Order: sequence, then C-alpha cells, then structure tokens
Amino acid sequence: MTSRLIAAIPKLASLNIEESLTFFERLGFSRKVARAEYGVAERDGVAIHFWRCEDARIPSETGCRIAVAGIDELFETYSKLGVIHPKGQLETKPWGQREFSILDKHGNLITFQQAAV
Repeated sequence: MTSRLIAAIPKLASLNIEESLTFFERLGFSRKVARAEYGVAERDGVAIHFWRCEDARIPSETGCRIAVAGIDELFETYSKLGVIHPKGQLETKPWGQREFSILDKHGNLITFQQAAV
C-alpha cells in the first residue's frame, strides 16, 4: 500500500479557549473538546484545534486555510455575522482560488477557499 495524506488539522493559538469555541459556534461549528488548555471545534468533518497561549502576538501571526464547497453562500452567511476581515472580501485570486478571510476572536486568520470555475 502506498502512503498518502488524508487531511490536515489546524491547531491554532488561543488566548481563551472558551472564547474561541464560542466564536466558532457562531460560525456553525460544534464544540467537541472544551478544556481550559485545549479545545476542538468541528463542522462538516473539519476540525480546528486550539491550544491555550499567553502571548497575544502568536494568534495574530497565524492562521489556516479551509477548502469549502458553496463559497458564495458561506461568504453571505459569514458577512451577515460581521466576521469578514476588512481586507478579506470574496474574490478570485490569480492562483485560481475564490476565497475570503475572517479573523477569529484572538486574531488567527482563517481563509476559506474554493477552486475557481
């Protein structure tokens, strides 16, 4: 059997796990693990893990990308929640992706992407 990669599971810094999980619940995620030092939120089989940190610079300098289907609808939903990054509006990028970005409660940049048609 040839080995292959199946999925990537981001682990993001959080200044407060409860705040991170509550923010992602607004985005349609469910909390799977909620401890003071570690949390997990999941939606549609995509999990994001959070680890507790004290340094506010760390989450403001990290993030992840999530591949999605139905990006226009997701953008509309998240726009109504007021979570779109000011410079993260939905657009088609030169590298062939339609994408938009949000900042979570502590500054992690989350970019949602879908292959441009």
